[in-house]
Amino acid sequence: MAVVLDLLNSDPRPRHPEKAHRPDQPVMRKPDWIRVKAPGSPKWAETNRIVRENKLVTVCEEAGCPNIGECWEKKHATFMIMGDTCTRACAFCNVKTGMPQPLDRDEPEGVAKAVEKLGLSHVVITSVDRDDLADGGAQHFAEVIAAIRARSPKTTIEVLTPDFLRKEGALEVVVKARPDVFNHNLETVPSKYLKVRPGARYFHSVRLLQQVKELDPTIFTKSGIMVGLGEERNEVLQLMDDLRAADVDFLTVGQYLQPTKKHHPIVRFVTPDEFKAYETTAYAKGFLMVSSSPLTRSSHHAGEDFERLKAARAAKLGA
Repeated sequence: MAVVLDLLNSDPRPRHPEKAHRPDQPVMRKPDWIRVKAPGSPKWAETNRIVRENKLVTVCEEAGCPNIGECWEKKHATFMIMGDTCTRACAFCNVKTGMPQPLDRDEPEGVAKAVEKLGLSHVVITSVDRDDLADGGAQHFAEVIAAIRARSPKTTIEVLTPDFLRKEGALEVVVKARPDVFNHNLETVPSKYLKVRPGARYFHSVRLLQQVKELDPTIFTKSGIMVGLGEERNEVLQLMDDLRAADVDFLTVGQYLQPTKKHHPIVRFVTPDEFKAYETTAYAKGFLMVSSSPLTRSSHHAGEDFERLKAARAAKLGA
């Protein structure tokens, strides 16, 4: 029998003290359809070695992603730039909160070297929120993109950015660097923002994605949400409409998994059939690409999905 790792109920990561103001919330046990193999294959170890040698941070580890074994086996990793400390304390997130360290000016080259060593055809770059920086870290994103392009010109680049709230001109800096995919997650429906994503503003995030298309219509846009936080189905459908009004190309929908007892509780586990129904509805609303399943995450299968995204656009333009 294959060994499985219950990442929800036996999270090995230390609990972050900044979450301690939240009362303990019982962690629901996962259903059978949310099970993953334990990491540890030779290819996983090679990816781990390259990440360590280049002193890089990955969201795969920091967010306790359940797909880390599968992705690192394929030498796919999502690099988290600008440190491992976020200036916000979202109730769903397992990344630690506090005052971050100054930016590492060698990081862009370190990421680029790792991308080259891993031989990535597609790479995802994300970050913590850096509200302490005047531009929210936009220039650092641009420098990472430029460094990757210099070392691996054939690698396609996907960025998963913060919202750059109250950072005038920041978005333009990232868009000017021309990532192939610009991803910014809404995370949840507007009625849940106060408890789940209190430092963010729903309509600002929708507008951010719309502005990317206005600045450069050739860049694919993408956004994702978690379900199981207590949202109603009609709220999810309205969110889809809001994203389509902003001309977003790609939607991801995945099950929220509670990292620790200090985080927002899971209200329920959404069934695979419900995820399939969301996928069908999203395609009907006009998204070029939809990934909707219990284990869907923003960067899961990102490379394969990017190829499908390009094909979908080509088919639409040729229709």
